[in-house]
Amino acid sequence: MRRIVTWILAGIVSIALTVAAFFPASWVAVMAEKQSAGRLTLGDAHGTLWRGSAFIGGAASGSDPVTPLLPGRFLWRISPLLLLGNIDAELENDAALSQPISVKGNWHQWQVSPGAISLPAERLAALGAPLNTVQPSGKMRLSWEPLQLTQQNGKIEMLGAMNLGINELASRMSPIKPLGSYDLAFDWRGTQASVTLKTIKGPMLLNGSGMFINGRLQFSGTAQAEAGQEQQLENFLNLLGQRRREGDKDVITLEFK
Repeated sequence: MRRIVTWILAGIVSIALTVAAFFPASWVAVMAEKQSAGRLTLGDAHGTLWRGSAFIGGAASGSDPVTPLLPGRFLWRISPLLLLGNIDAELENDAALSQPISVKGNWHQWQVSPGAISLPAERLAALGAPLNTVQPSGKMRLSWEPLQLTQQNGKIEMLGAMNLGINELASRMSPIKPLGSYDLAFDWRGTQASVTLKTIKGPMLLNGSGMFINGRLQFSGTAQAEAGQEQQLENFLNLLGQRRREGDKDVITLEFK
């Protein structure tokens, strides 16, 4: 009887190891879509859990194809030591990432190496009004210092600094193109981050600060035209918020709640 049990257990372990070794990347896509509540998926996934590639896209609706959200394909490599609780992974994408990104740690805490990713400014419209009205375009680059992520009570906490550079921002609603270049800094502490916006250059001046808490942005700032551009930008600035007087200047209030 003991020998039979031993053989059964050996068979179960063998099957489990075989499934783990050839865990298809398409299953990873299903998991990604579930974890993101249907907002993201992995399109055209090839390979296995341990070594594969896919593009990141929005979840398809019905028979609609998956639309890529970022350029290029992401290639990943994950060490089988994951089965023992040790995470050692690497992510590459020459079209979107400045360099390969490594992730090390365990099932509850991870360290992410510094890097940067290119993003389309059109994604800013997802923040809602007034950005979904002005339909922004341009180039964005999200960079970060080494990050530490920790899973506690079902939530992901993060420690580290991020920076979103927005270059050559434009809008089809504005007669002036581009409107300028801007810097948005994030200082992450747990599930929230302080946010600071400043203008690098451009005829439209943006400044403000706020907090990013549990996936929601709370922000208060101002927008105004630089000297000599007030008349050309007047109608466009009116789309962004309410006008108020500060000293001898008219400014537009920017509010996200």
